[in-house]
Amino acid sequence: MGCLYRRGEIYWIKYFRKGKPFNESCHTKKKEVAKRLLKLREGEISKGEIPGIYFDKVGFGELAEDLKTDYRINGRKSLWRIGIAVKHLSDYFGSMKATTITTAEIKRYVEKRLETGLANGSINRELAALKRMFHLGRQCTPPKVGVIPYIPMLKESNVRKGFFEHKEFLAVRDALPFPINSIVTLAFRTGWRKGEILGLTWDRVDLKEGVITLHPGETKNEDARTVYMDEDLLREMQFLHMNREKGCPFVFHRDGEHVKDFRGAWDEACEKAGIQGKIFHDFRRTAVRNMIRAGVPERVAMMISGHKTRSIFDRYHIVSTEDLKMASLRQQEYLRRQGVGENGYNLVTVGPNRNPSDNVSP
Repeated sequence: MGCLYRRGEIYWIKYFRKGKPFNESCHTKKKEVAKRLLKLREGEISKGEIPGIYFDKVGFGELAEDLKTDYRINGRKSLWRIGIAVKHLSDYFGSMKATTITTAEIKRYVEKRLETGLANGSINRELAALKRMFHLGRQCTPPKVGVIPYIPMLKESNVRKGFFEHKEFLAVRDALPFPINSIVTLAFRTGWRKGEILGLTWDRVDLKEGVITLHPGETKNEDARTVYMDEDLLREMQFLHMNREKGCPFVFHRDGEHVKDFRGAWDEACEKAGIQGKIFHDFRRTAVRNMIRAGVPERVAMMISGHKTRSIFDRYHIVSTEDLKMASLRQQEYLRRQGVGENGYNLVTVGPNRNPSDNVSP
């Protein structure tokens, strides 16, 4: 059994777990509050649970480091992105203990981030990192957190719907320097992610067979991928091969230096082409839409673009105004073929209260 005692005016409690004594401050001058804490600790011990005093010692920083370690040892490609999320979370929660990070405190954090004008999707990525921290802490032996707080996610209504029409692609491509123009050509044709394209090496390109292959572990979803090049893309790759730099394994390079970023060139090209609000990732949506329009089966299009789930694929299969107009024209054509009678009038519009002469056209 435990007991109460005071140090100055503050109550402390003493209890035992597996024969080991524990002394814990109640941070209160009220005896009844101290009694309730003592009963809570004794109840935890009687159930075989770890007393909350263990969890009170774990800070946000420890959970954050565990998260980054998990990403490193599992070779996650988004380690850099999780580092950005952890930095923003640390600015607010950095000095807190894990037990003080409650749902109410998380909501205050969300309000603060919204005040900066941050999009809901970006805030959700940070909240997802926080949630992952607590789950990892709970899975530890012994656990580092006793309770995972409820973390409400924001509604995301800011899903991008941008894509490139062919003339826009040509305008941007022609405004870009070599080899960035070749990078966007490959993106426009395949819908591959920027990291997958920039990391492409010549040992993955077979010009004789006209095939580009990504091996398992080289893609975001860890699946292998094979793309057969059309004539235009093959000519582009042959030109790149002619201009390759000895000793540089990467397809896309500047004077032998691996191309890792081209944001400056991209922004300048978009401005020169008179195109606003476009991002490189829009090529991913564009390629999916073009393949579907061309009659490529959806399953095949997913294998080319690297979409693993149908739900994500549907997000990128954007329907434009022209798609809707085309659907209306095709339906009209179909109904006319099905509904024209012997007298030349459209039977679809002939009803009990209408005369054939009411039809606008046969």
